[in-house]
Amino acid sequence: MNDDLACLIYLLAYDDTAERPYNRSRTQLLVRAAALIDLTSRGRLKEDGGGTVTVSSTQPTGDPVLDGVLRDAGAGHGWKYLVRRHRKRTLTQVEDRLAAAGVLTVKAPRTHFGARRLTVSDRSVPAALRARVSAALHGDGPVTEIPAADATLLALAAAGGIRRVVPRRDQKNFRARIDACTGLLTALSPGLEKAVRALPMTMIAAQGGMGGS
Repeated sequence: MNDDLACLIYLLAYDDTAERPYNRSRTQLLVRAAALIDLTSRGRLKEDGGGTVTVSSTQPTGDPVLDGVLRDAGAGHGWKYLVRRHRKRTLTQVEDRLAAAGVLTVKAPRTHFGARRLTVSDRSVPAALRARVSAALHGDGPVTEIPAADATLLALAAAGGIRRVVPRRDQKNFRARIDACTGLLTALSPGLEKAVRALPMTMIAAQGGMGGS
């Protein structure tokens, strides 16, 4: 799981007390964005001159989460559309993958219509991950020296308003550093970087029923 961005952002978004992500609707979009970034960094996705996402290879990655997102990208859509596309399915697939790896324990719903409960098997795992991202946020070195995964996770956590990772005070005080980490995504795709910056508004639209399925 060390290099699986979708699973890592899920663990950052996980709320130990509630036994679920801090905000399920927002986390759906975060895991989709993380998977798109992962696929782009692997050379599977790229952006044409008009902002349309193209698939460089349809060969399976071996990761069911990434393979599902890769199939979604085959119809010539833009980044923002792909962030919203099938986000509920992708979140469930991330949870299933973490459960299969023993990171999550799945419990039956308390009621017939309730949601399944998801418990992190070892709380030191998300705690260590939060420490990594906190070090990226509070470090005084150039952002180009931050591991790429940590810089990406910081950008996503800030965009998603995960306050256990980026408190409101830090969001304000370290705005330039967060902005610089987000800017690193331009090297992968200018449109993808813009889609991450637009996540706060995308989340508002999605929670209002305007974000697709």
